[in-house]
Amino acid sequence: MISDRILIEFDKALRTLFVPASTTRAVPGSKQAEATLSDEERAHASALMRINHVGEVCAQALYQGQALTCRDQETRRVLARAAGEETEHLAWTERRLLELGGRTSLLNPVWYLGALAIGIAAGKIGDAWSLGFLAETERQVEAHLDHHLRELPTQDSRSRAIVAQMRLDEIAHAETAVRLGARELSLPTVLIMKLASRTMTRTAYYV
Repeated sequence: MISDRILIEFDKALRTLFVPASTTRAVPGSKQAEATLSDEERAHASALMRINHVGEVCAQALYQGQALTCRDQETRRVLARAAGEETEHLAWTERRLLELGGRTSLLNPVWYLGALAIGIAAGKIGDAWSLGFLAETERQVEAHLDHHLRELPTQDSRSRAIVAQMRLDEIAHAETAVRLGARELSLPTVLIMKLASRTMTRTAYYV
């Protein structure tokens, strides 16, 4: 029933925002020794991991919105599997933030609602376009993670291991979307997505 699905998705939202995420895979880099970081390096690493955590909050909402409105059962199944991996990313970044003495973004509910609305809208346009939006989102996330690997302190092996594994997972998600028939988005749409992403990352670095 539709009402049951809405209740289930509402429960997912509450868990994403207010309950520590869980992971079935071991946290990448967890066996690495904690690096010696200066106060400035630790603050920078923490801010970058906060951005990554926000990205995972948005990913949960985006997949949730798309799953609610997609028409194809196979597409819905793929979205659910990808969302599960994003939940692990959420747990990894959350745990690393605690280790670094940082905090999650104060604006997480805002990020979540915005991404949920985008996911619902993308799903309503059609599955092929929804998958196209997913593929482009993952490509942009990959670019952000590449940047973070360059920005993180070289000795911070724990943070770097998490970001590196997240990058591999996001690449796989984009490839899956393309394999399922993702449509290429127009250049203006891609540029708008990049602008929104840049605004989010710059804000989440501090707030």
